[in-house]
Amino acid sequence: MKPRSICLHGPESTGKSTLGARLARHFDTPLVDEFGRTYCERFGTDLTMADLVEIGKGHDAKVRAALAGRNFPVIVDTDPLMTAVWADMMFGRRDPWFSTWNNTADIYLLFDIDLPWVDDGTRMFGTAAERQRFFDLSRRELDRRRVRWAMVSGEGSRRYLNALEAIRRLSEGEDGPDVPVSGR
Repeated sequence: MKPRSICLHGPESTGKSTLGARLARHFDTPLVDEFGRTYCERFGTDLTMADLVEIGKGHDAKVRAALAGRNFPVIVDTDPLMTAVWADMMFGRRDPWFSTWNNTADIYLLFDIDLPWVDDGTRMFGTAAERQRFFDLSRRELDRRRVRWAMVSGEGSRRYLNALEAIRRLSEGEDGPDVPVSGR
């Protein structure tokens, strides 16, 4: 199966944006940047639940537009599933809109928290306990939605190669849903 979309999923400061650009170059395909970052850079990080719904809807619109171009796979730097996890982290609940959203990616790569957290002005959850909770919620969301996913860990080029291997394995139908690909 050639995936139409590959979503990079997981807590902040795990290399999703960096690896997303590299994967898009590798596949010579579009990258849909993280809409939440753009939103926060424009409006600030004092978010409400309504803001998170707008982020989810805005991101979904960008993904749908990229998919309409039919240059697959589209690499997606997070999606509304990740925004729903943000709602869980920030408010302990989520808006019902997130449960009705169904434009999930064909493949999800869950990024491990094995990289150092870097404060960039928009990130919020940097303690070890917060990062672990964020990761656990991210993983549970993938399981809850029953999407195909693999965890990716490692540093530098190893992380990139592990991501490519996970995409290959999931594209070839190796079952999981968790097809672990890790190492340093």
